[in-house]
Amino acid sequence: MLQTLSNTAPPTIDISSNSITRAMVTRENRYTAGEPFVNNPRMSCRNVNVYYGDKLAINDVSIDIAENEVLAMIGPSGCGKSTFLRCLNRMNDTIDICRVTGDIRMDDMDIYDKNIDVVPLRAQVGMVFQKPNPFPKSIFANVAYGPTIHGLPASKTDLDAIVETSLIKAGLWDEVKDRLDQPGTGLSGGQQQRLCIARAIAVGPEVILMDEPCSALDPIATATIEELISELKQQYTIVIVTHNMQQAARVSQRTAYFHLGDLLEVGKTNKVFTRPVHQLTEDYITGRFG
Repeated sequence: MLQTLSNTAPPTIDISSNSITRAMVTRENRYTAGEPFVNNPRMSCRNVNVYYGDKLAINDVSIDIAENEVLAMIGPSGCGKSTFLRCLNRMNDTIDICRVTGDIRMDDMDIYDKNIDVVPLRAQVGMVFQKPNPFPKSIFANVAYGPTIHGLPASKTDLDAIVETSLIKAGLWDEVKDRLDQPGTGLSGGQQQRLCIARAIAVGPEVILMDEPCSALDPIATATIEELISELKQQYTIVIVTHNMQQAARVSQRTAYFHLGDLLEVGKTNKVFTRPVHQLTEDYITGRFG
């Protein structure tokens, strides 16, 4: 069924039926087509709106994020996908004029409850940014920083084990194990991004958010990160914002398409890319705009 993006009930359209036509889902229909909800989600979002001052940036978005899946968020620049991503660990709290309404939950926890401490929340829902941003510290200190401030290691031996395990999971250990005392900023761009992923993993997150993690990387480094994402989904839930539709097709199991602050379509990636329901989704994927 199609899910409404406004307070007005949408027409009932059975998208599983072969009788549906492109004319029924026009450019004017601002509904979420496809399958935005899943059983037993890791995170669930309902009727989420984001305002920058008086400007509405995200319009009534509802979607589930499944456990141990990669959910790709695609759409043209300025469509709201990164803004929505930042809602998932309350990074928008750092913007004074930003206001978020609606309901976002991890399991049964309302992450916007006034009693929630955002520091441990951001450990549970880690973020990897568009450009690699290692701290001006050693490789070891970059990875050890989070576990240390959260009081996770009981001893130096424990901390060493956390650092090694995190670097192994990030596919970086073999490349840096003999120079852990050297600056993280001295690594290549792709290595720096994997260091940032190791830093996020080190605090034991449940969800990893990635905001265009390969946009500043060359094709070889990008391929390495994509392989890493495929491996990490075995242990983590991953949400990735990307402008690269080929990348979304390669790494994700589900894809969400945003347009002008609306979530227009969600579904299994292969279906969204080969049999999109919404005309605007098809227009974007086929390069008619964006």
